[in-house]
Amino acid sequence: MVYSNTLKDLGLKNAQGSYYSLPELGKVLGTEVNRLPHSIRIVLESVLRNFDGQRITEEHVKQVANWEPNAKRVDEIPFVVARVVLQDFTGVPLLADIAAMRGVAQKNGHNPKLIEPMVPVDLVVDHSVMIDYFGTENALDLNMKVEFERNRERYEFMKWGMQAFDTFGVVPPGFGIVHQVNLEYFARGVYKDKNNVYYPDSLVGTDSHTTMINGIGVVGWGVGGIEAEAAMLGQPVYILTPDVIGVELSGQLNPGVTATDLVLTVTNMLRAANVVGKFVEFCGEGTASLTVPDRATIANMAPEYGATMGFFPVDEKTIDYFRYTGRTDEEVEAFKAYFSAQEMFGVPNASDIDYTKLLKLDLSSIVPSVAGPKRPQDLIKLTDVKSTFDDLFSKSSSEDGFNKNPDTLTEEYLVEGKDGLTLKNGDILIAAITSCTNTSNPSVLIAAGLVAKKAVELGLKVNPKVKTSLAPGSRVVTRYLTETGLLPYLEELGFDVAAYGCTTCIGNAGDLAPELNKAITNNELVCSAVLSGNRNFEARIHPNIKANFLASPPLVVAYALAGTVRRDLYKDPIGLSSDGPVYLKDIWPTIDEVRELANYAMNPEAYRENYERIKTDPGELWNKIEGVSGDVYSWPESTYIAEPPFFDDFSMTPGAIPVVKGARALGIFGDSVTTDHISPAGSIAEHSPAGTWLKENNVKKPDFNSYGSRRGNHEIMMRGTFANVRIKNLMIPPLPNGALHEGGDTIHKPSGELMPIFTAAMLYQSENTPTVVFGGEEYGTGSSRDWAAKGTLLLGVKAVIARSYERIHRSNLVGMGVLPLQFQGDDSIESLGITGDETYDISGLEGGIKPQQEVTLTIHRENGTSQDVKLLLRIDTPIEVEYYEHGGILPFVLRDLLSTDQAV
Repeated sequence: MVYSNTLKDLGLKNAQGSYYSLPELGKVLGTEVNRLPHSIRIVLESVLRNFDGQRITEEHVKQVANWEPNAKRVDEIPFVVARVVLQDFTGVPLLADIAAMRGVAQKNGHNPKLIEPMVPVDLVVDHSVMIDYFGTENALDLNMKVEFERNRERYEFMKWGMQAFDTFGVVPPGFGIVHQVNLEYFARGVYKDKNNVYYPDSLVGTDSHTTMINGIGVVGWGVGGIEAEAAMLGQPVYILTPDVIGVELSGQLNPGVTATDLVLTVTNMLRAANVVGKFVEFCGEGTASLTVPDRATIANMAPEYGATMGFFPVDEKTIDYFRYTGRTDEEVEAFKAYFSAQEMFGVPNASDIDYTKLLKLDLSSIVPSVAGPKRPQDLIKLTDVKSTFDDLFSKSSSEDGFNKNPDTLTEEYLVEGKDGLTLKNGDILIAAITSCTNTSNPSVLIAAGLVAKKAVELGLKVNPKVKTSLAPGSRVVTRYLTETGLLPYLEELGFDVAAYGCTTCIGNAGDLAPELNKAITNNELVCSAVLSGNRNFEARIHPNIKANFLASPPLVVAYALAGTVRRDLYKDPIGLSSDGPVYLKDIWPTIDEVRELANYAMNPEAYRENYERIKTDPGELWNKIEGVSGDVYSWPESTYIAEPPFFDDFSMTPGAIPVVKGARALGIFGDSVTTDHISPAGSIAEHSPAGTWLKENNVKKPDFNSYGSRRGNHEIMMRGTFANVRIKNLMIPPLPNGALHEGGDTIHKPSGELMPIFTAAMLYQSENTPTVVFGGEEYGTGSSRDWAAKGTLLLGVKAVIARSYERIHRSNLVGMGVLPLQFQGDDSIESLGITGDETYDISGLEGGIKPQQEVTLTIHRENGTSQDVKLLLRIDTPIEVEYYEHGGILPFVLRDLLSTDQAV
């Protein structure tokens, strides 16, 4: 091997092992490797260690080793990851795809075991539980029983996967959220191969918040299930050489300011700095002062600020975290020795590293805040929440307002059948301590418990119209809340443990009382939810709740007590005790009070006992699930699991590149259309195309479950694509009051008939008419939902044309064989006068595809004129060209595996 002299002894006390030395590589190449950002060095190590002269060449090693802060980014890096992590919403369709690939292999005369993950794959079931029951001591048990009843078919499928694939494991429901389980259990710091070569942990995950693992110095990020499948089957993860933005933190947080306030401020700052698609790496004394849970909280939100990663280097606090979360002494020794040997131990000063750009933030400047009411990057100081809500109430939709008559802001409406209960605009109907972002962080959970304790002691209560819930990220959280004596106070206010999973933040809040839903819809009220999550996009939390605010867990408790966002928590009373008004300052804990109890969260034995139960005691409900056996899956009649259609008519020879001529617009959308808008998520409306299909297949409305739980069935998912109740298709004229039409509808051309997007898509396909979708800035922002791309493909869309793309969704479109095209300069839907009345041709790909080449969009207008517009092809790398030419990444990988016919 060219770089064999970089293999050095690690010098461990209790084990033998070697490692590929980056400092030695720097000497060989004559480059200052120690000036590279730590995140780039970890990528470099992977390229060096996996160098084989074929997939990974000497040129790749030199390109990464000679990374320059401000170079033009044209080179792609083949990054081989150590493992893959899945959650069940994304994991089930991924498992379905791989099961289908095995079937194709068998039909083509190959051993189906050719299709086998080459790296460890762990799936955590955390997205299926819903908050049907809350505010009672048996809420957890009741919700889990309902979960297993609803999802039995999916869990049977997972159990088949566990026995069919050698490197596929499942963490059953009820253990925690995938990202917290990843932090506390999966991550081992460093790994050792069969040759006793140590290497750092790295991964991709099928959830965009996989970046939470960056808090402990692990390089990893979220990808679509499409890319994850390729990584599982031996393909490197190909990325353009990234910019690395340094963020120098200084100072300390002031009393009363939480880690959540910090992360919401960082999210706002970095989104404004346009770090989309870049690595972000934290440095400086302020970074070194942060606890690991605080670092993980910031890293978790990387998708919200748009970065590929939010990376924190390894230091002594990382080592301490590994110790108190139950890792062995041998693992901790190897972890510290490895990063010390690589000269990467410790948080660097900004002057030590060459960053593309350096941003600075003084921690002492941060104040208590929330984010919302529609996007996680929209920061609002706590002092301004009431005034911001009041201002947005009457602002137009184009100004991100609610477009309501200001005279109705303070009106009070009677809730029929609820004993005199009334509703007003701004009333909080959901208050949830939920989501991986904050339920991994003991400081904010203990603070929430202390707020509850002080409130209960003062006699405060939560209004009965507020749906309260506590969904910890790990069972360990319940243990330390119990040991500190705080859990009973949370329960007294209705924050009983209702689930261990990703609940309200992903739309699994469960429904409101029918009487509340009726009052909201009949009176067009703008009611609120407050949650400690990372996502608050329109219709995500609940279809009838329009104003959703992200807040720290203690603020969630405070707002539940206040019952409305139209109260200034700094000035107005939060409630009344027998002694008079109670203010936020009266129930807010001090730093010392939180620190005094923090040690309860640092119990290694608690972590070890909890995670040993995955194998020894996964739970009675899980043990009762029976999985079928065999290497190839026999697809049952099911509304949950169906054989995916992506390999229909598969052959070893790729088909011709699709011709886009005479296309129609299926939808025209504005800025910040998220994957929540595109991909089916949340509840299934009874009269939607998906709901109609379920009823036609003898599924009753109470058994619809959610789109997420049915992601293994393409019939449901394609019907739910672009079906979000808040999506705004600009092809449809505004309402008489000027508001934009909401819901997954379009206008079929040339008939002019208004119909669901799915119905129009099927009609266009029957007419052999190709379709395109237009978008604005940040198209595809949000969770790494592969179905946002899969559904787009199955609807017959040949190309998406937008002003800019979110990283994961762009690559997912390529991975499914859909062209991502980008307007250039000042061109946009508006400037070009695109209305959907036109037809469209796309040309320029006939002579072969080159990454980021120009193509031509020809717009044919109804008056007989036409216009040529130059677009940028957002197929960014040579490997993506191959994926697209093969009709997507899955056919590409399958052809590659079958052509070699070697056991994986």
